[in-house]
Amino acid sequence: VYARPSTGAKRVGFLRAGAIVEMDPEPAGTDGCPGGFRKIKPFGYVCLGPDATLDLNHEIVRAASRRPDVTHKLPYMYGTVTRGGPAYARIPTDEDVARHEPSLKKHLDRWAKDEESGATYGLDVWLKWRTEPAPPALEALAQRITDPDIPWFLRDGRRAPNLSGRIKTDDAVKIDEVSRRNGMAFIESFLHEGRRYNVTTDLRVVPADRFRPIRGSDYHGVEIGKDIDFPFALVRRPGGKRWRVEGKKLVAAGELEWRAAVPLTGKQQFFGGKLHYETKDGEWIDDRHAGRIDPAKKMPAWGKNGEKWLDVSINKQVLVAYEGTKPVYATLISTGEAGLEDHTSSTATKRGIFRIHTKYVSITMDSDTAGEEFELRDVPYVQYFEEGYALHGAYWHDKFGRPKSHGCLNLSPEDARRLFFWTEPAVPPGWHGAARSLTGT
Repeated sequence: VYARPSTGAKRVGFLRAGAIVEMDPEPAGTDGCPGGFRKIKPFGYVCLGPDATLDLNHEIVRAASRRPDVTHKLPYMYGTVTRGGPAYARIPTDEDVARHEPSLKKHLDRWAKDEESGATYGLDVWLKWRTEPAPPALEALAQRITDPDIPWFLRDGRRAPNLSGRIKTDDAVKIDEVSRRNGMAFIESFLHEGRRYNVTTDLRVVPADRFRPIRGSDYHGVEIGKDIDFPFALVRRPGGKRWRVEGKKLVAAGELEWRAAVPLTGKQQFFGGKLHYETKDGEWIDDRHAGRIDPAKKMPAWGKNGEKWLDVSINKQVLVAYEGTKPVYATLISTGEAGLEDHTSSTATKRGIFRIHTKYVSITMDSDTAGEEFELRDVPYVQYFEEGYALHGAYWHDKFGRPKSHGCLNLSPEDARRLFFWTEPAVPPGWHGAARSLTGT
């Protein structure tokens, strides 16, 4: 989406394939766009051509009509690859499978026995957009069950529309390979002759048994003033204890709940050379497992001016959101694994004062660094603030409260969703992203 009807104009937003937006009926110029620009609502211009059409029956528009569910912590169905395998242009025949998956029987035997990511795990994830119950995976496989509502664009041997750009010939069957360093999002899932297949957001067909279904962390932060008040602590590491004082000693009083928000009295003291905080229950918790959260001691100018802003502590692995001078939300995050090292030569998060300039409901993130290669498709609720650094949801881990990332600020999926729709620039309904420099949060 361009700010003006010109391909040389600033980009102010992004639409994903399948999106339908309201437009003005009259053309708005052709600068760099032979097909002509149209002004869309609520603002901006789109160039008609290879990427946009007025034909609502275009096969890609119809096939990719599933919109991300932005009311949910994860906007699509997600999976991480457990065993590498093929991506297809269409539903493969038995002959196709024999050719492209020669060790399928061995793979399915392992999948059937794998309790952590195999046949008995996570079927509910693949049923996100379905209202009818599905048979257990092994039962479906044994009975060669086929769903009655296979996506229209894959029925009767049809190939999916070439949104991925991977279909190079008219007779293409296998068009890509997925590897164990991949995470992917899906818009369709169905049974065909007993085997479940998923359709990626770019319309590739992949066997679901090659993926571990991802539910995403259920963790989210607390609303300050509603869920809890200052002072309080967030428990960032598992294995902590609650302590009580007996004489001059600390005696264990029980387990400290991981990621709990614990109200404090404000009193703190060293025991055995370790800093402890007193809880409102009269117990003590240590600073190694929990970080005390207090409002900013000195408010920045943008806070005094009433802007929304985010304060991130790498030491505490905590983010606090402010509306002007009022703190409203606090949560645990995962910053770069290298902590406070030099970000130019490590996985540390870049430190400084930044403004969010570009946001995407989802986007691919990858790395080709030797030994650390990965490709994560449709990372959710992404907010770029500097170079390749962004706040975003992480569907592939649940270690919020500890450094984990390659430099970005990892948020739980629900925290990422909440902050995405709280910060500026706002993403208009139906759009997939927005961009605005200088005035973002």
